[in-house]
Amino acid sequence: MRLRTVLATATAGLAAATCLTAAAGPANASNSRTSNACSSSVSIDRFSDALDKTTYDGTFVGNFSALAVDKDGSIAALEDRSSLFNLNAKTLQPKRVVPLADENGAALDSEGLAIDRDGTRLITSETEPSIRRYSRDGKILDRLPVPSSLLVAPAGRAVSNQTFEGLTLLPGGHTLLASMEYPIAGDTSGDVRFQTWTRTKGDHFKLAAQYAYKTDAAFLGVPEVQALPDGRLLVLERGFTSGVGNTVRLYLADPRHATDTSKIDTLTGQPGVRLIKKTLLADIADCPSLGATAKQPQPNPLLDNIEGMVITGRDKGAYKVLLVSDDNQNAVQTTRFYYLRVRATPAY
Repeated sequence: MRLRTVLATATAGLAAATCLTAAAGPANASNSRTSNACSSSVSIDRFSDALDKTTYDGTFVGNFSALAVDKDGSIAALEDRSSLFNLNAKTLQPKRVVPLADENGAALDSEGLAIDRDGTRLITSETEPSIRRYSRDGKILDRLPVPSSLLVAPAGRAVSNQTFEGLTLLPGGHTLLASMEYPIAGDTSGDVRFQTWTRTKGDHFKLAAQYAYKTDAAFLGVPEVQALPDGRLLVLERGFTSGVGNTVRLYLADPRHATDTSKIDTLTGQPGVRLIKKTLLADIADCPSLGATAKQPQPNPLLDNIEGMVITGRDKGAYKVLLVSDDNQNAVQTTRFYYLRVRATPAY
């Protein structure tokens, strides 16, 4: 999502590898876990600005809204102006780009991405909102149903540009979960709906349970959500304050025992609704800056408009998590990748 717009209305080779290293802060940044701590649960190994304001095959590289690990191990990087890149997992250099469109050939406001078990792509657009399944070459294969209440007004109660942002498949691949970015009309400030679908025959999906998640403040939205192997979620909360900069926080959330809100019209005045439980893992502003610079005011120069997240593996008990910022193709914002290590307490 183009965060600034919403807030204004609401209040290749050695050269590439060298560029990556130069943009990643101190050379020994990944060797000091203690000094790289953001919190007791999260540390940052390094960052990279290697792709900032670059092009590939005539397409601007940036505007990234979501990440996923593809079947070949590359990083699928979705940009919100209808392109899907595949990046080399080690150097981040683009190796492929595929244009996306809706059924009429129109561009998407593409925000959420999940790679299904057969390699097809599940991609959200927050215009309607919608979720479509695409082949690797960008052909539409399917479209998922969306609850009427989550559609953009006047068809539903959602606000344009504040709908499906996060998308993830839960362990086993039977359930798909999408996070709205902000509340729909009639819901309490900060209460964001998470919608799920369950897989049916032929790899179609039908509507299933829905849950409510509360952000820490009304100006914070949910730009991304990723499932852990035990079914819990990593959730990003993000906001922007003019003259101050970005707020980006990472939470561990547990949807188990949360109330199914799919039949609850409005969440306001519903004291019996059990929200998704969450625990703060880290405020990214508390991470060491690692020599990063910012083109605009920020609480920490490391920060930018972080919008995409993917779990890339595990190492010594920690999840390896890759974040990316959406530069909105804006001169004062940066396309930046962040390499985190996240420790999640065992599920009970």
